[in-house]
Amino acid sequence: MYDVGVKDSTPKPRRNRAPQSEKPASGPPRLQKVLAAAGYGSRRECEVLIVEGRVEIDGKLADQLGTRVDIGQQQVRVDGEILSVAKHVYYLLNKPIGIVCTNRDPDGRTRAVDLVPPTDHLFTVGRLDMSSEGLLLVTNDGDLANELAHPRYGIEKIYRVRVAGQPDARALKKLSSGIRLAEGRVRVTSLRVKSSNKKSTELEMVLTEGRNREIRRMAAAIGHKVLGLKRIALGPLRLGEVPSGAYRPLEHRELNALRRAAGGRGRQPNRRSSARSQPGKKRASKATTVS
Repeated sequence: MYDVGVKDSTPKPRRNRAPQSEKPASGPPRLQKVLAAAGYGSRRECEVLIVEGRVEIDGKLADQLGTRVDIGQQQVRVDGEILSVAKHVYYLLNKPIGIVCTNRDPDGRTRAVDLVPPTDHLFTVGRLDMSSEGLLLVTNDGDLANELAHPRYGIEKIYRVRVAGQPDARALKKLSSGIRLAEGRVRVTSLRVKSSNKKSTELEMVLTEGRNREIRRMAAAIGHKVLGLKRIALGPLRLGEVPSGAYRPLEHRELNALRRAAGGRGRQPNRRSSARSQPGKKRASKATTVS
């Protein structure tokens, strides 16, 4: 249930940018930002769409990453489909065990996005692996997802983790001081023992970054297998009493708090994208799997 930073397999685009003289210092947003906000993926994924020649502006190929676009005045097409600015939707979902977070599953398993009202370009912000459960944010707001994933803001994620046995003080200290994984040194921001018996111990862990199956790997490094993982908080959002498999729209106050946490302090949510609005967009940030 920990956030595990899944490696981004998206090919890195070559930076075929527009000449400096053609790039205004200010003005309309860059094309990749517009595409991400419309739910076509993270900004990196949208850059790939651009350099692959799949985007047109007013009937002309737009394959330069520096291109800016005024969506109110210009027509943008992706793979021939006219880009429309749909309403943003924001759902807090309590993901059950056995549900996958990917949007494309060749095995036809139930996805997290199947548990909320159908909307174009929905995606989960961060991931929980199949064996994990708990809080997921499901939205089509690519801009917010990018901000929540940015390491600069250190968005806290809180997990309840049940491990086999009783980790001693030295093992717990190791989780807080840091454990070396293949990608580098990782540590929990804070750690509390919630309960313990001979067979298992329940811990509350706070992380601000995510690597692939990070929690399970950290627990294994101290000799204690993870028996259960549940995310109970993402930044200011709390899972609360939402039943497993159920969802609810975010409230305005929650969305505002989430935007502040993500760094968008001066930005107000689009009037059309209230927490109660019905269906509308896609995913963005790097896939992060909790394990």
